Amino acid sequence: MFKGRCTLKDDTGKRVSLHRSAMMCCVAALTLLAVWCPAEDLRGSVNLGELPQGWHDDRSRDLALAGLRGHRVILTMAYASCHRLCPATMDEFKRMQRVVDARGEIVDFVIVGYDPKNDSPAVWHQYRLSRGLNRDNWHFLSGSHAATLQLARQLGFPFWTYDEHVMHEPRAVIFDTRGFQRAVLGSRNSRWSDAL
Repeated sequence: MFKGRCTLKDDTGKRVSLHRSAMMCCVAALTLLAVWCPAEDLRGSVNLGELPQGWHDDRSRDLALAGLRGHRVILTMAYASCHRLCPATMDEFKRMQRVVDARGEIVDFVIVGYDPKNDSPAVWHQYRLSRGLNRDNWHFLSGSHAATLQLARQLGFPFWTYDEHVMHEPRAVIFDTRGFQRAVLGSRNSRWSDAL
């Protein structure tokens, strides 16, 4: 069933060839990691100021994550051509937006591109427009390959490329008004808006 080989890129960009059965082991390992890492163990471990800061939004403006302190920040990683997990994540973010609107709160939603080569500011701008995500508190960010990898490592967003796809799990990190990490949301959470 899993005969043949697949080609992946590791976090340095080097191509690695694996048997499909090895690929399935990687998927299983990531699933176990998501189950074994409760959100409580990660609270307060990262501050927005400790993350890479050189990002460009979908209008090609510079944005430093540390500059978002003052309101809560909900950050995820996605890629613009994703057809399954990323749209589901955007739906969760929309639900969260409705919850905070009903409370009269301001929250910044930050979406960082997994694929800097393809998730350019222009691509993210088209993504935003085509999905009606026009509010100013939504930030679609692109950065360098190195900054993207560093952010993913610091916040626990494991990913790899498989053919032309970015393989990843649904995940978001909530930061408080002082910029400290307070919660991690993933596939175990049925409705992310409940964490607000």
